[in-house]
Amino acid sequence: MINIVSYKICPFVQRVTAALAAKSIPYEIEYISLSNKPQWFLDISPNGQVPIMVTESGTTLFESDAIIEYIDDEYGAIETGVSNEQRALDRAWSYLGSKNYLVQCGTMSSKDQATFNERSKKLISAFSKAESQLIAGTAFFKSNTLSNVDIAWLPLLHRAAIVKKITRYDFFRGLPKVQAWQKNVLATDLAKETVSTDFEQLFIDFYLTNTYLAQGEDIQQNEGCETSSCCD
Repeated sequence: MINIVSYKICPFVQRVTAALAAKSIPYEIEYISLSNKPQWFLDISPNGQVPIMVTESGTTLFESDAIIEYIDDEYGAIETGVSNEQRALDRAWSYLGSKNYLVQCGTMSSKDQATFNERSKKLISAFSKAESQLIAGTAFFKSNTLSNVDIAWLPLLHRAAIVKKITRYDFFRGLPKVQAWQKNVLATDLAKETVSTDFEQLFIDFYLTNTYLAQGEDIQQNEGCETSSCCD
């Protein structure tokens, strides 16, 4: 059985578990605290970060991009008949999504309006690029078939949906194709299936409490998540 080691609100881990769930690959998951990493985890994780995957043969894999490629190589791609050029494009668009996980994390953690506005510029720029690429009337990023690009962007779409539900702030305001894409990706239920049962409350406690996004006003700075440390 595949084993995943995770932090409960880490978007990088959700990308991996979504890739497994989309292919109905069984796995077990173990959660750790990033503020108190157990020694056994540090012993097997070269970079001390999550996710790590322990394969069925006992090999420890790290770095989410490498794990995603392993899942495709070992269990077959989620799509068939994809050209090498398209596969390269898919990887590039997937990277554009995953490299904004910490940007979203930092934006949501902002304590004042100026910081929030500055951090959100890069994030909204990425969503705007997706808007220009999406085709109106298709369910997913490229077509009506789920792809690795959709899975890479799922953590961003999922977290933005929770933010809107709780605060009514919409990162996708003025981006109708991204809004439709978000709705269709979340309708697959992969988002709910690939996080812990207490994910939403933990997310709210971490990002939507004592932040500018939660209060709608500047608040006292204190110790909290930074863009480099909120999730490995």
